[in-house]
Amino acid sequence: MTQVGYIGLGNIGKPMCSVLIKNGAEKGIQVTVFDVVAEPVAEMAELGAKAADSVASLAAECDVIGVCVRDDKDVDAILYGDEGMLTNGRSGAVIAIHSTVTRTNMLRWAKDAAEFDIHVIDAPITGGASGAADGSLCIMVGAEEAALGKALPMLECTSKRVVHGGEVGSGVVLKLANNLMTYAAFTAVSEGVALMKKAGLNPEDLYAVGDVNGIITPSAKQFITGREGLLAGCTEEQMDEFFGPFAGLGEKDLDHALALCRELNLELPATETVRKNIRQTFLKGQA
Repeated sequence: MTQVGYIGLGNIGKPMCSVLIKNGAEKGIQVTVFDVVAEPVAEMAELGAKAADSVASLAAECDVIGVCVRDDKDVDAILYGDEGMLTNGRSGAVIAIHSTVTRTNMLRWAKDAAEFDIHVIDAPITGGASGAADGSLCIMVGAEEAALGKALPMLECTSKRVVHGGEVGSGVVLKLANNLMTYAAFTAVSEGVALMKKAGLNPEDLYAVGDVNGIITPSAKQFITGREGLLAGCTEEQMDEFFGPFAGLGEKDLDHALALCRELNLELPATETVRKNIRQTFLKGQA
């Protein structure tokens, strides 16, 4: 049996891990899981996973580990220290970071891990919670060929496509480029709907046109119609409760993309504008 670990059982991580457990069983993969919250760990154990009592114990027994935590700080916390994966991990192990993080930190983690003969690779995902649940994610990987080859059986269990962008850090660039396009599309559809409403027309007609010409993607339509439905019956406080966390993720991802642009001496003025308005796009749309 190949020993595979999975850390982070949140909105994306839990359904992704459940698919890994199911599909991995057919490939001789035994999954060990860890999360700071006990309930999802117990759920995964019911599906056949082994529950680890710490990051350190999981790292000590797994050859490949998937990580799906919130942000760079969370990755730092599980990699470093006496209880971290670098100190306790197996020689030759591969740690795949599924979280949307910065390229700068990704390169730092990979460099530090190499001193322990451990490979940290970037493997961010796109497809959302529904894609995680049905195994239809796309995983964007930055890794050397040998490390990718070792991680590939795990990655293929949870996705319909793995795109290898190149060396470590390239998966992050792919994800940030994908996300900035996604948020720009959400903003464009939001403003198109605002124009329709202001002119006294039915936004459904715009969705129909956008469906034919491919301009409005299913995910953009789902986002905008969901937001419009909530706006019709929610206070500002309730909108902030429901959509505020997603707006925060948008801000984080766009900040990461723009920080990388500054490192590369690249100007993306439209993305700058999207970043300024993304919270309004999530919470209010246009007046």
